[in-house]
Amino acid sequence: MSAYNTIVVGTDGSTTSFAAVERAAAVARDSDAQLIIVSAFTPASRDETVEAEDALKDEAYLVRGWTPAEEALRSAEDKAVAVGAKKIKTQAVDGAPVDVLRGAVTEHGADLLVVGNRGLNTLSGRLLGSVPSDVARRAGVDVLIVHTT
Repeated sequence: MSAYNTIVVGTDGSTTSFAAVERAAAVARDSDAQLIIVSAFTPASRDETVEAEDALKDEAYLVRGWTPAEEALRSAEDKAVAVGAKKIKTQAVDGAPVDVLRGAVTEHGADLLVVGNRGLNTLSGRLLGSVPSDVARRAGVDVLIVHTT
């Protein structure tokens, strides 16, 4: 029996988050586990969308029904496949990163949550909290904090 059956990892499309995705994919590969790649986002307001559509003119379709999270997820999935993960799902969810990650853990019955350490050792992270420190305290499952910075 594998150590982990379902692994959740978060990405925001940054290089550091992709390092966490690659580590999660390696653990998923080695455990033959399901990998759930999640990206939290806040949708653009209608005014922001209209402004973008006006600027893009004939290419306005590029901002309709699309979020930057979807591009981050496509890139993250490509990286996970390259590492050798086989069972991969992606999910873009409207919300704050910690809440979205905890929700994904619950929704998918995950037994491991993987995040990068960005923000963990910054002054603002120590004073205000950071995604890795908040999920480590509140996840309710094993948390792997990957050294990405």
